[in-house]
Amino acid sequence: MRKINLIVLHCSATRETQDYTPEQLERDHKARGFVRAGYNYYIRRNGQIISMRPLEQVPAHVKGYNRNSIGICYEGGLDAAGNPEDTRTDGQRESLKILLKLLKIRFPMSRICGHRDLGARKACPCFNAEEEYAGL
Repeated sequence: MRKINLIVLHCSATRETQDYTPEQLERDHKARGFVRAGYNYYIRRNGQIISMRPLEQVPAHVKGYNRNSIGICYEGGLDAAGNPEDTRTDGQRESLKILLKLLKIRFPMSRICGHRDLGARKACPCFNAEEEYAGL
């Protein structure tokens, strides 16, 4: 198993009014040259957690940090007008918390952060993941 010390949260950068299925995510990542979706997990608006890439496989979600990280993406991240906003539903919030707790049990020394905390020049995700999940 890979040595994991980061759990990185992302948003799909899609409007809160727009469905973005796991199949669309996979297709879009393949169109960008990836073998498959770059995240390990995808969380739909209804809170459903979908495994996208096995944990044993190196993800492709944040350049320079993939080998030692797990990538989680939630559907949304943009308001209806296309501006960055925390659009997580109650279901997504609950599922994220459950998934993160389970991952912290398995990888207790891992840091939870957002893509934006690793030098990305974007608002992804549109909330402070490190602060929100500091107590896990």
